[in-house]
Order: sequence, then structure tokens, then C-alpha cells
Amino acid sequence: MSSLRIRPRFKEEIDTTALNFKESIQKALDRTQEFTGLISERYCVLKIRPEDRHYWSPQLTLTIEQESENHLTIRGLYGPKPSVWAVFFMSYAAIGVFILFIAVYGLSKFMLNEPAHVLWGIPILGGIALILYLVAQGGQKVGAEQMFRIHHFYEEVMKHKTHIK
Repeated sequence: MSSLRIRPRFKEEIDTTALNFKESIQKALDRTQEFTGLISERYCVLKIRPEDRHYWSPQLTLTIEQESENHLTIRGLYGPKPSVWAVFFMSYAAIGVFILFIAVYGLSKFMLNEPAHVLWGIPILGGIALILYLVAQGGQKVGAEQMFRIHHFYEEVMKHKTHIK
């Protein structure tokens, strides 16, 4: 399950109804002391119990798509808590905006044959983005054991193997 992707995912098609799928997830959650979850009309979120969670603890978000009466498409997305994901997303967005402004200002200076030392900010910000990516990968490794446990829990509920992309 180790991946260069920040948020590993899977997609599978199963022959059951949405109600049966959600009931099987809820029954499994009721039987275990290791996981907790939220189940709504079209989503299920499987999480590690609060006392075992840390900053990098993953969760599995399942999107339920009813294709026909007895056929579902389940899309699973592993990732950190939404607040952790938001910090990284906003950091990448801020870096992108800063790079855009630096590029516009620096290239304007360059075209006017003035010193454009500000352009050195672009590789520096690129390095910061790379460091953020490596930190996210490190966090994924810290939470990998919990991700394996959530994934195996899901496979036990579904009674078949699921391939992560």
C-alpha cells in the first residue's frame, strides 16, 4: 500500500444494495473496538478510535454510488483527517500563488533590463514544495500501519481482496 500518491484510493463494483452495504459496515463497526465510523446516505468514513489516533492517523472515506438496484460502485480514498489535508493543500496553493507573483514581477524586471534577483525565489519555493511533499510522504509512512489495519478491516467486511491504486 506504500505509494508515491499522497492519498491512495481504490474503486470496486459489488453486487449488493446500498442499504446492505451500510448495514454490513455498521455491524462490523459495532463488533470492533479498534475502529469507529460515520455512515450517511452516500458516504462512510472509517477511522481509528480516538484514543489511538495521532496527527498522521489515516481514515478511509467510502463513496457509495448506486448503479442499479443490486449493483454498487464503491470508491475508497485513504487520507489524513480533513484538517491535515487542508493544511497541505493550502500550503501548496500559497506556494503556487507566490511563484506566480514572483515570476510576473521578476520577468517584468528582467524584460526592463533591471536586476531580477527576486526570481531566485522560484527555486526556493519549489524546494519548499518538495519538502512539503516529503513531509507528507513521511507522515503517510508513520500512519501506514494504521492504514493497513483499516484496509484489512474493510477487506474482512467485504470478504474479498481490494487492490489499492
